[in-house]
Amino acid sequence: MSSERTFEKGKTTIGIVNYKTELLTKLCLRSIRKFTSVPYKVVVVDNDSKDASLDYLRSLKWITLVERPGQVMRSGSWAHGTGLDLCLDAADTEYFVAMHSDTFVHRANWLEFLIKKIESSPAAQCAGSGKMDLKPLWLVILKKLTDFKEWSRKLSKDHKRDDFYIRTICGLYRTETLFKENLRFVMDVDKGVTCGKQLYYELIDRGYKTRPVTDYAMSSYIYHLAHATMVLNPEFTVRKRTEKKCRKAMLEILESPLAKEILADDSLDK
Repeated sequence: MSSERTFEKGKTTIGIVNYKTELLTKLCLRSIRKFTSVPYKVVVVDNDSKDASLDYLRSLKWITLVERPGQVMRSGSWAHGTGLDLCLDAADTEYFVAMHSDTFVHRANWLEFLIKKIESSPAAQCAGSGKMDLKPLWLVILKKLTDFKEWSRKLSKDHKRDDFYIRTICGLYRTETLFKENLRFVMDVDKGVTCGKQLYYELIDRGYKTRPVTDYAMSSYIYHLAHATMVLNPEFTVRKRTEKKCRKAMLEILESPLAKEILADDSLDK
């Protein structure tokens, strides 16, 4: 990526990757439309869906759609990560948001919240949360205190950092820095590194600061239906427990009054 380009101040590009999730992608995009008041653009990369979700995306005039027909998708992580890289390549704004298609904004000022986080420190280059595993707080604390494998790993001489990184669920980045440092969302995927993880660690290793947000603070603005794309598409394999949990969460979200209101409001596509 060349660093010889300009980035529009005060504006954000939101990058989303779609693969055969029409209803969730529609909810994601319409929720952005409903709850975002600061200047933004949306770039959606479609990973060769060949279904109604692609037809829906083609109908939207307010997004930039990048299609990947005939692509051989080596893995779900590779397909998602390289899709985000295409979104980033299309970004010409001060900020870039990597967002999952199974993320649903449910409160205004979500983007202002992230921008304020990153702007609170001139050296900060990204802001966002981790896994958003919203267990009761007491259970999270108990698990951390009794996770002996984790304690052993942290005490190891080879331990360099904890496992936290800002996820591409809804992560905000300074676009210019990513271009300047030639950072990508897919860097070491062949080594089993999750999309965006190596990018986050590279920023830290190169002396940049980050602004982590707690799962609970992030959940006050967005919902995330983890693994939804994999659960909805049989070519992916997920554990039965994960599938059951995801389908239950999807039903709760889609049956919520706000989701129904958004999905019924066709004006949000205009």
